[in-house]
Amino acid sequence: MTQKFQADGRVVPVTVVEAGPCTVVQVKSKDKDSYNAVQVGFATKKVVNKPMAGHLKNLDNFRYLKEFRLDNVENFARAKVFDVSSFSAGDNLKITATSKGKGFQGVVRRHGFHGSPATHGHKDQHRMPGSIGATDSARVFKGTRMGGRMGTDTVTVKNLELIEVDVEKNLLYIKGAVPGSRNALVTIWADGEITFVEKASAKTSVEKTEEKIEDKKEEVKVEKEENVETPTVEEKSEKESKTEIEEEVKKEEKK
Repeated sequence: MTQKFQADGRVVPVTVVEAGPCTVVQVKSKDKDSYNAVQVGFATKKVVNKPMAGHLKNLDNFRYLKEFRLDNVENFARAKVFDVSSFSAGDNLKITATSKGKGFQGVVRRHGFHGSPATHGHKDQHRMPGSIGATDSARVFKGTRMGGRMGTDTVTVKNLELIEVDVEKNLLYIKGAVPGSRNALVTIWADGEITFVEKASAKTSVEKTEEKIEDKKEEVKVEKEENVETPTVEEKSEKESKTEIEEEVKKEEKK
C-alpha cells in the first residue's frame, strides 16, 4: 500500500494492483458448451506441459487461467487483449481474492470471543471457549464456534473507489485495502464495456515461419560473403602488369 495526494490536498491510502494485459484464451458458447463463458490468461512463464501448450497454441505461455461466465460473449474472440485502459478514475470496483493465512487460532481471534474474567476462580481460563456441549444431547453441535485454521478464505470487497489509472505501467491505484497478500492474484469487476487493444507481441505461426526463413537467408548471405576469395598482393601486381603490356602492344599497332 501507499498513498496519493488529491487535488484538494487530501491524502488517500491506496493499494497498487498490476492489472493486465489479459488475453482471451477461449470463448465458450451456449450452443457448444451449454453455457456462455470467457477464459482469460494473465502473466507468462517459460515452460508449460504439452496439453497446455496445445490449448495455448499461437499464444503466450500463461501462468494463470480464469474463466468468467457472461450473458453475452459476442464481442469476445480468441487472442483479443484488454488492459487497464478499460478502467477510469472514479469507477466503483468489486474485488475478490484469497485472504492471508493465519494458521491455527483460538476463539478470541477467530470468532471475537471476549474470554473469561481474570479473577473469581478463572485460573488459566482467560482465552478459553468455555462449555461446548449440552447435557441432554451429550454431543457438540455442528457449526459450534471453536478454535481452528484461520484465513485463506475467498473474500469479496465491494464499493472500492478507483483513484488513478497508470496505462503505461498497467497499474490501478485503489482506495483502501484489498484482500490477499503481496503478489496474490485478485479478480476485479467494474461496470461498463471492455476496451480491446492490439498486442504487438502476439504473432501467428505464419509470421514466425516467415521470420525464420528471412533469418536463414541472411545467414546464407553472410556465409557467401565470407567465402568470397579476396585477391592477394601478388595477384594484383600480375594483373596490373598484364594490362600495362596489353596497352603498350595496342599503342604500337596503332602506330
